[in-house]
Amino acid sequence: MAEVYITRAAKFLPNDPVSNDEMENYLGLVNNAASRAKRIVLRNNGIKTRYYAFDQSGASTHTNAQLTAKAIEGLYGEGFGPEDMELLSCGTSSPDTLMPSHTVLVHGFLQNRNLEVNCASGNCCAGMNALKFGYLSVKSDGTRNAVCAGSERTSSWMLADKFNAEIENLEKLEEQPILSFKKDFLRFMLSDGAGAFLLENQPRGPLSLKIEWMEGYSYAHELETCMYAGGEKQEDGNVKPWSEYEPKEWLNQSLFAIKQDTRLLDQHILEKGAESLKLAIDKHHLASSEIDYFLPHVSSHYFVSGLAKSLEEKGAPILPEKWFMNLARVGNVGAGSIYLMLEELLASGRLKAGEKILLSVPESARFTYSYALLTVVSV
Repeated sequence: MAEVYITRAAKFLPNDPVSNDEMENYLGLVNNAASRAKRIVLRNNGIKTRYYAFDQSGASTHTNAQLTAKAIEGLYGEGFGPEDMELLSCGTSSPDTLMPSHTVLVHGFLQNRNLEVNCASGNCCAGMNALKFGYLSVKSDGTRNAVCAGSERTSSWMLADKFNAEIENLEKLEEQPILSFKKDFLRFMLSDGAGAFLLENQPRGPLSLKIEWMEGYSYAHELETCMYAGGEKQEDGNVKPWSEYEPKEWLNQSLFAIKQDTRLLDQHILEKGAESLKLAIDKHHLASSEIDYFLPHVSSHYFVSGLAKSLEEKGAPILPEKWFMNLARVGNVGAGSIYLMLEELLASGRLKAGEKILLSVPESARFTYSYALLTVVSV
C-alpha cells in the first residue's frame, strides 16, 4: 500500500478577529440584556479572539462552503493546481443546507473539474473522518492525492434571537463553572473558519507529514446524547428530531439552538478521552514519551488540567511543554480546529525531521474520539 503524506496545509479565517469585549456587538444581547455568565465563561475557556462570517450589521460575508473553498484555494501553487485534485473530502457540523451535501457545495465554488467527493457529518470528529477517508483513498492507491478539509460556520446559530433569556445562577456558576456550558458557554467560544490539507503519495519539500495511522472510537453504545441541535432530549435520553415537532414549536422550543447535557459532559468527556487515547497508542506500541507534539482539540481551557491528569492516571502522561494549541487565538472551530492547529504548527518553523505529532479530537455529541500519528519528513 502507498504511504500518505500531508504535503500542504492552508486556512481561511473570515474578517477581523473579534475580541471578548466586542462579542455581543456581533451576536446581540439575549432578551436585550448583557449576559450575566459571560465573564465567568470567558475566564474559564481562555479564549481571547475568534472569527465570525458576518459583520456587525448582521450581514453575512461567507457561507460555510465559501469558507472551505477559500481554505482549499490556499493549497494551490508550485506543482499542484485545481485541475490536479482527484478527491475532495470535507467535514463539518454546521452545513449550509440539509441537502445538497456540504462537500458538493464546496466543489461548486471551486469550479475545477469532475472528481470524487465525500462528506463527513457529525461534530468535531467530522474533520478527522474527512481526513481518514482521504488517507485511506491515497493509501489504497485509489487516488494519488486527496484534498481534505474541516470547517464551521456556527456564528449564525449563536445570534441572540436563537436563545432564551438567561436564567443561570451566578453563585453556582462560580462554584462549578461547567454548569454554564448548557447555554452561554457555546455563545462565547464557537468560531467560524476552515482548514485544508493536501494529501499525496509522495512527500514535497521542505517538510511533509507522514500519516502513520489513524484511529477512531465511539462510546454511543453505552452513553446517551450529550451535545445536540435540531431536536430536544427526552426523559429517556433519546433525542426527538425537529421533523416530529410542529413548525411553530421549532422557534418556541429553540430546537435549532446548540445545547449540551453538561452533567454528562463533566462525567465522561475526559475519562473516555484518556481511555481511548491509551487504547490507540497501545495498539500501535507507541509510548507517550515518544510524542514530540501533542495537538489536543479542547473546547475550553477549563479541560486542559483535567485531561492532563486523566492521561497520567491512564498511564499515558504527556509533558505540558509538548502541548500545542491555538484555542485562545482562533476560538473553537469544531471540525476545523485540528486543521487550524496543525497548519499553524507546520508554518511555525519549529518542526524537525523525525519528530512525532499526535492529533487528538474529542466529540461530546455522543462521545466519539479520533486520533492520528504523524511523522515529520524532510525532503
